[in-house]
Amino acid sequence: MNTFVVYILMSCCFVSVYSSSNFFDIKQDFGYVDVRDKAHMFWWLQYTQSMQGYQQVPLIMWLQGGPGGSSTGFGNFMELGPLDVNMNPRNTTWLKLASLLYVDNPVGAGYSYVDSDDAFTTDVNMIAADMMVLLTTFFNSPTGKNFQNVPFYIFCESYGGKMTAAISRSLYQNMNEGKIKVNFKGLALGDSWISPVDSTVNWAPYILTNSIIDEKGYYKINEAAVKMTKMIKGGMWKEATTQWGIIQDILETESNGVNFYNMLAWGGSEAGLKSSNNLKERMINRMIGALRTDKLTALMNGKVKKMLNIPEKVEWGAQSSKVFMYQAEDFMKPVVDIVDYLIQNTSLSVVVYTGQLDIIVATPGTEKWITQLGIYKDYYNATRQPLYDPYTKLTTAFYKSVKNFSVYWILDAGHMVPMDNGNAALEMVRRIISK
Repeated sequence: MNTFVVYILMSCCFVSVYSSSNFFDIKQDFGYVDVRDKAHMFWWLQYTQSMQGYQQVPLIMWLQGGPGGSSTGFGNFMELGPLDVNMNPRNTTWLKLASLLYVDNPVGAGYSYVDSDDAFTTDVNMIAADMMVLLTTFFNSPTGKNFQNVPFYIFCESYGGKMTAAISRSLYQNMNEGKIKVNFKGLALGDSWISPVDSTVNWAPYILTNSIIDEKGYYKINEAAVKMTKMIKGGMWKEATTQWGIIQDILETESNGVNFYNMLAWGGSEAGLKSSNNLKERMINRMIGALRTDKLTALMNGKVKKMLNIPEKVEWGAQSSKVFMYQAEDFMKPVVDIVDYLIQNTSLSVVVYTGQLDIIVATPGTEKWITQLGIYKDYYNATRQPLYDPYTKLTTAFYKSVKNFSVYWILDAGHMVPMDNGNAALEMVRRIISK
């Protein structure tokens, strides 16, 4: 039997639920916030499993990538929530250490939706503005007021990192100006799309050294990447996004279908994509398709949708492709300057973590943009330390910290670090939130 308590606040619906069924044996809250006219954003809060209680451990907001991926779906059931997509308990759920707030962001991702196309966001500034409305409303709600003094962190993945950088800057400023009551402590950027050009131009040399392509393939990919770089220098941002998709096509052909999210896999999320003759469709499928598998889609549009009282007209993931399309102009723009600002001008803990086997946001590209940070010299001279798996006692990651900046290299993991190496991800989270 589920108990429902409904609050109506500022034209937003908050639903507090404790589920005693075997589906979700946890306390949880969820609801929609109208962040703008015709723009409705969905959030889902899961209370920690820690015996300390939710007010004694941090609250972590998780943001998915894409743009257009769903935190409530992929992040929750495929990476770090209490249950996996088969409804089996996850031993490495982050609920062991913190409460989790999943937000389907930008509007149009997951259960979030817009009433018309003119309500989609077109850049990270719009995304950040929407998130400020949601977070301000949440922390002023009967549910959120209980978390106002709880340490608050934002963890993310892929394009979620680009969004998180902009959101963190706005949130920190709003917090200091007294516009929102929140105990914002830090952000963790996972395999994040911070400098698209640095990530992309490093594809060819990275996969060449890992035997995935030969020198001919290297030159084909590199030539296309040089063309993309020229477009970026000329301010041709949307054209550069299209060229980026062409580079993916070349890489896929030359590698015989390596998985962009894990270099040890072939096919997978890429299987069948060549059946589309439309470049835009292939790009969207690569970025969004892996985040909305058939099994996950069936789950989210079935029993989960019913449990969360999602409006009948809303289909999980139905608008995600348009979310990506409307960000095309902004997609290749870097946010290194925002990350640098957060390190240099705030008290926030700024963490970067990268999966060893990722291609799409490969470690060499991440290392490249880190050299542009003002803290780089101190970072370079800092000592790199190993992180051990708590069960096998073997090295599972490395980390390096200086002042308020840290980097984690996660071994045996691709783009989706919590999914590929859950133990290492959990140990990393433990270290970050315990500081």
